[in-house]
Amino acid sequence: MMETHEIELDGLTSEAQGVGRLDGLTVFVDGGLPNERARIEIIDRKKNYAVGRLIEIVEPSIDRIEPRCPLFDRCGGCQLQHMNYEAQLMWKRRQVVDAIERIGKIRAEVEPTVGMNEPWRYRNKMQFPVGRSKDGLTIGCYAKRTHEIVDTNECLIQRSANDEMLRAARRVLERFNVSAYDEDRHVGVMRHVMGRVGADGETMLVLVTATKELPHSKAIIRALREELPHVTTIQQNVQTYRNNVILGRETKILYGGRTILDRIGDLKFNISARSFFQVNTSQAEKLYAAAVEFAQLTGSETILDAYCGTGTITLTMARLARRAIGIEIVSSAIDDARRNARENNIKNAEFILGDASKIMSALRAEGIDVAVLDPPRAGCDQKVLEALSTMSPSKIIYVSCNPATLARDLSILSTIGYRTKKIRPVDMFPFTSHVESVALLERCGGVVN
Repeated sequence: MMETHEIELDGLTSEAQGVGRLDGLTVFVDGGLPNERARIEIIDRKKNYAVGRLIEIVEPSIDRIEPRCPLFDRCGGCQLQHMNYEAQLMWKRRQVVDAIERIGKIRAEVEPTVGMNEPWRYRNKMQFPVGRSKDGLTIGCYAKRTHEIVDTNECLIQRSANDEMLRAARRVLERFNVSAYDEDRHVGVMRHVMGRVGADGETMLVLVTATKELPHSKAIIRALREELPHVTTIQQNVQTYRNNVILGRETKILYGGRTILDRIGDLKFNISARSFFQVNTSQAEKLYAAAVEFAQLTGSETILDAYCGTGTITLTMARLARRAIGIEIVSSAIDDARRNARENNIKNAEFILGDASKIMSALRAEGIDVAVLDPPRAGCDQKVLEALSTMSPSKIIYVSCNPATLARDLSILSTIGYRTKKIRPVDMFPFTSHVESVALLERCGGVVN
């Protein structure tokens, strides 16, 4: 028997679920917004919380809008298309404030979230899983909290060129009857289709396979080039492991070169298949501008970038400093970073391949003035923070894509003598629950927060 209730929603989780209460029990509701009344069905009841399915919005929030994407209710790629954009920006700032106060036990100035003038078609990278249904291949995002693929031919937050590569890959893979990878049985060929869009229309298509060889490889490449006459490079990435990691370590060039070119500001960057590069180029300019503003460089500093990727932040700051050192554990990213330095004629930047915590210990005598941290979602490795404490830079610029791990690491840094001065959230991913932030920390010689 269906258990239905009307409840008031008064909050939003970090995953953008509406939050309400039913007889003292916290209830999470996909698709709900704060300040609205909803009719829900309880679909899962635990001791301390319940999960509700939205049946009807009885009294809508003033921030509720009609989602533009017809797949929004099913697809897990976006979480906030039903919330107007200004409200999204305010909620993302609140996410940062709540995290640093609740998790980090820190109080610092959190500025308004830096948004986009046009928050659609911003993603320069797609990576969609491949499956198969009775109707053929399915390629798209996973449904919310499942591994069921929501088939799509168009994603409204992707660059149009990514949509074109997605549709072309589908047609060609279907034509040659290439099997989809089955993650339960660990059989099949195609795992993901990845696309990148760079500057001046350059594009990269990557077919991620669970097998060393791509069946009908030569014929598939010919067909893809006919479908995509302007594609810059087509590559195969081999991911044979039984896990959820998207890309493997081996990448084969099937057509064209190894990289495509993109730009942030007036700097150009060569991007390879496995290199990290911000997926929202226009917002990345604002993100890095915040990092430069916070650093207040005079030209005499030595900069350390502990998670440098392809060197985007390192090279941005190198032009304003005496010397910049980037560290990265992915060898292809270091290759790209060194090439980027050469092609941008930046001679005071050097890039070191390896584990940041080990290399930082060896760099202790270099006299680091400003340290930049831009770690993955898991945040900084404890050993990196320990190594940083022995280097004692006067400033730390922390670029984060996860408010929770940012708060945790800011709290740790407070115990080694750094005060968080201010944080600027930047909306790199409109219509999703994610928020990027830039934090400024200054050394003050003691435990201060």
